[in-house]
Amino acid sequence: MGKISSLEWNRQLFHIFFGIGIVFLLLYDFIDKNIILMFVVIGFILSNLSKKIRIPIIYNLLIKFERKEELKRFPGKGVIFYLIGIYISLLIFSKDIAMASIMVLALGDSISHLFGLHYGKIKHPLSKTKFLEGTFAGFIFGFIGAFVFLPFREAFFASLAAMVFEAIEIKIGTEQVDDNLTVPFIAGAAVWIVRLL
Repeated sequence: MGKISSLEWNRQLFHIFFGIGIVFLLLYDFIDKNIILMFVVIGFILSNLSKKIRIPIIYNLLIKFERKEELKRFPGKGVIFYLIGIYISLLIFSKDIAMASIMVLALGDSISHLFGLHYGKIKHPLSKTKFLEGTFAGFIFGFIGAFVFLPFREAFFASLAAMVFEAIEIKIGTEQVDDNLTVPFIAGAAVWIVRLL
């Protein structure tokens, strides 16, 4: 059993509750895709400012949730890309698919990370850093989250496809593509394909 740092616990628990919170707000029309886009823009502004100054409250949150390597390079990267992933889902998919995709991101992605770090023994064949136990746990929880909004078959394939792709380290040049962007898109695309067949 591996040891999970308090930073990773904080990050992944935030990941879970942030996603569920956004789904709730979207479901009851408290926010929409335009407000998500506004948060993305505000996020980029705060990220750039945070490289130069310690913004009260924002700095405390960054210290609690941000990985050290990103604090100087791209503060708040995780949450900004999370919101972009949600925005893309809302932009291109119907509401039920988008909600399910966000739940796969919130539950599947986070649980796969925590479970893999804690219980992982079998190295994932598609990744240098991930474990099959984590991918399987992420698939189960992602499926449960998607099943709230989709029929069984669609939820199954949404979570399966997202968790398979989550393990693949996709790079553009030297930069790894953030899975907060790919997971909801792949989940939604899988449902779209299932509906076409």
